[in-house]
Amino acid sequence: MVRRFLLNTAGAAATEMVLMLPVVLALVFATFEGAYFLWSEHIVIKGVRDGARYGGRSDFNLYTGDCTVDAGLTTNIQELTRTGRLTGGTSRLRDWVNSDVTVECARVTSVQTGLYKSFGTAGAPVVTVSTVFTYQTLFGRFTGFDSTLTLRARAQAAVMGL
Repeated sequence: MVRRFLLNTAGAAATEMVLMLPVVLALVFATFEGAYFLWSEHIVIKGVRDGARYGGRSDFNLYTGDCTVDAGLTTNIQELTRTGRLTGGTSRLRDWVNSDVTVECARVTSVQTGLYKSFGTAGAPVVTVSTVFTYQTLFGRFTGFDSTLTLRARAQAAVMGL
């Protein structure tokens, strides 16, 4: 009787499925979560790069002597970074707001020739756009758990005044 029980293979496939299903589901969900993270990171990096490029092509008059960025330009850079448009766009990522985007200006004193000759010893202005954005993961979104990841990106561009 014991021998007959050990040789019986009825239900073996169902048993294997029950044992492997959690592992397969975990792998599938981890793949989706990883892909969503990489996609979100790409969107944030691209947005910050676009914002810095826009800031770099803005007029010199929008950067004061102490390298303070004009408030209107700051808002435009934040909107462009977050939405891809200067006005009226929707956020590229859920819950990404303008206050997550930082716009700063610094002067590079080692550059005092060519286009930047008129700045003299003050140096050439360089705009830096950065963001620290915390988003809810797919796991958190579907399960209700508080599961978040933080994305950081930063880009610089020399102000060309074009």
